[in-house]
Amino acid sequence: MKHVERNFAGRALKLEAGRLAKQAAGSCLVQFGETVVLAAVTVSDNVSTLPFFPLTVEYREKAYAAGKIPGGFLKREGRPQDEEILAARVIDRSVRPLFPEGFKNEVQVFVYVLSADQENDADVLGLTAASAALTMSQVPWNGPIAAVRVGRVEGAWILNPTFQQLEFSDVDMVV
Repeated sequence: MKHVERNFAGRALKLEAGRLAKQAAGSCLVQFGETVVLAAVTVSDNVSTLPFFPLTVEYREKAYAAGKIPGGFLKREGRPQDEEILAARVIDRSVRPLFPEGFKNEVQVFVYVLSADQENDADVLGLTAASAALTMSQVPWNGPIAAVRVGRVEGAWILNPTFQQLEFSDVDMVV
């Protein structure tokens, strides 16, 4: 098990590999504050005959991550929410151009929010986790990459602002 911890934006950013999703080609657990995101990468051994690169990215924020259990008529998670689809697209659009031209093996990237502290946004952590998982796998790609959310409150720039800081921010940008 490998573990890296750095101070980033005044909080601890932890990356851990080798503890979860051991059968995946690569996996990484990223923690920022109390928000925890798991990314796992799988790759097919067979070359696809499709005329495009078959990359699938799934980003899911389960209700249990926020300490909530779905109730009422619908007790299941159901289909992805709009925010989850947009986060998956950000990850897809960021990693897709970094694969070599002509690479046709099917690659699947799964990003799950395991714990959400209601303070830190998990979508940028998901991109960092996906990049780390791809880097640890045997998939050929020209990474790693990382993402940060940038906010501006009263003229001061803030990296990875909390949800409370974003309420007062006039800029909300993912870089």
